[in-house]
Amino acid sequence: MSHLIATFFYVGHLRPAPGTWGSLAALPVAWGLLVLGGPALLAVGIAASITLGWWATLLETKGKADKDPSEIVIDEVAGQWIALLPVAIGAAHSGAPALALWPGWIAAFVLFRLFDIWKPGPVGWADRRGGAMGVMLDDVIAGVMAAVCVGILGGLWHGA
Repeated sequence: MSHLIATFFYVGHLRPAPGTWGSLAALPVAWGLLVLGGPALLAVGIAASITLGWWATLLETKGKADKDPSEIVIDEVAGQWIALLPVAIGAAHSGAPALALWPGWIAAFVLFRLFDIWKPGPVGWADRRGGAMGVMLDDVIAGVMAAVCVGILGGLWHGA
């Protein structure tokens, strides 16, 4: 079960760039969560992915030299969903279908991947922390940074 969660149903085994595949796989699941329960269900998904991701990563890396194997992508899923929150909230607030704000989806994906790969400031600090918490935390922080940028871009685009 821990491997299924850590690899987000084996998506983490796709090559090349398993982190990007994990982020991409997170998008249709996020859409499903939004259709079923709106931003609140996406928030529950975020909390569950962080909690279960930490647990699964802890088990999957226990006793291994590599403490951040590339096939573990549940951290990318959590970060990607965080980056999408402003889009989900904006769609719900305006009464629009989630996919109607598609430029926001693209921005959330690109910005999250940028911060996750570049690892500026606190993202790099969390990544260097190591352990299961560090694996999860750098993507959570990258997701928050992307979400802030998505919110700013959305505000600028819509003239707020």
